[in-house]
Amino acid sequence: MEDHDYDYLIVGQGIAGTSLAMHLLDLGKKILIISDSGAPSSSKVAAGIFNPLTGKKLVKTWLADDLFPYAKGFYSYLEAIFGQKIVHQAPIYRPFRSIAEQNTYLAQTADPTIAFYIKQSGDLADLSDYIHADFGGLEVIKSGWIDLPLLLEQSRNYFLENDWLVDEQFEFNGLSVSKEAIVWKGKTFGKLVLCQGFMALENDFFSWLPFTPVKGQILEIETDVALQDYIVNQGIFMFPVGEKVSRVGATYSWEPLDWEPTEEATAELKEKLDTLLKIPYQVKSEVAGIRPSVRDRRPLIGVHPEYDNVAIFNGLGTKGVTLAPFFANELAQHLENGKELNPLVNIQRYFSLYFR
Repeated sequence: MEDHDYDYLIVGQGIAGTSLAMHLLDLGKKILIISDSGAPSSSKVAAGIFNPLTGKKLVKTWLADDLFPYAKGFYSYLEAIFGQKIVHQAPIYRPFRSIAEQNTYLAQTADPTIAFYIKQSGDLADLSDYIHADFGGLEVIKSGWIDLPLLLEQSRNYFLENDWLVDEQFEFNGLSVSKEAIVWKGKTFGKLVLCQGFMALENDFFSWLPFTPVKGQILEIETDVALQDYIVNQGIFMFPVGEKVSRVGATYSWEPLDWEPTEEATAELKEKLDTLLKIPYQVKSEVAGIRPSVRDRRPLIGVHPEYDNVAIFNGLGTKGVTLAPFFANELAQHLENGKELNPLVNIQRYFSLYFR
């Protein structure tokens, strides 16, 4: 095989690019990441919640039994490398809206696959000091949040210290791709992997994939008293990230697709928060991001239909912190050892869009 300066060129250092880079490094690969730290990134503003039971009907998160243990090991590994706390275990408290909802949820917990993720005994949560929970609530366990801004900053410093990252905007006109080689700024690479999130729509390689990007906004609020270490989930989420500071979100909108917070989104979140929270609060900041979501709500992972040295790792949507570690390993094993990708994430499911 022809020698290259690097085995991999990775474009993007969000949660996808970072997870893939760490897995390729573990396989002894020589990598170079191109990422502009000043550019907007959905990973930087995502809440980072990991939740094994989602939706109004307590549906177990897709592949939860595989994704959650794998993510736990991966993030513990990063904590050991960086010497920083990245994983925050926190139960999710779901207040019942009515007696009928209480009965429905409690009946569902008889299912052992659901019961595994529900706190069944001991001291159950009582958050009635500060939230409306007249009918009690359900406590989901094996959940929490990842400090994504800290993870990305620590990862970036780690990559920079080892000369694995170039901090600049990636320009496709500076890239040469043939079936024989990837060339960028005079350096040759064995493979190119695009981990650009929403920005994937701006290059020709994968713009044909059915992205359905969605804008989301979250708030940071301050309360007069410290809140308990729970993620509250009822129409919106709220969880403490500091002494009296909590994160609240999120909205879903499709226009305009930009990175600017809006008064309308803030008003929407405050309206929902006001029905949930009993105590006064002040909005400290607002951030918005564009999630790289997909029509079928499954990631977009795999190799280009014409260039077997160009791949994509994208479409992680709202569950990026749980999907990224597991599927970074799957993609690394696919690229290096030919392991088959799950057909539900493999972009081969959309090849007809490219060849039509």
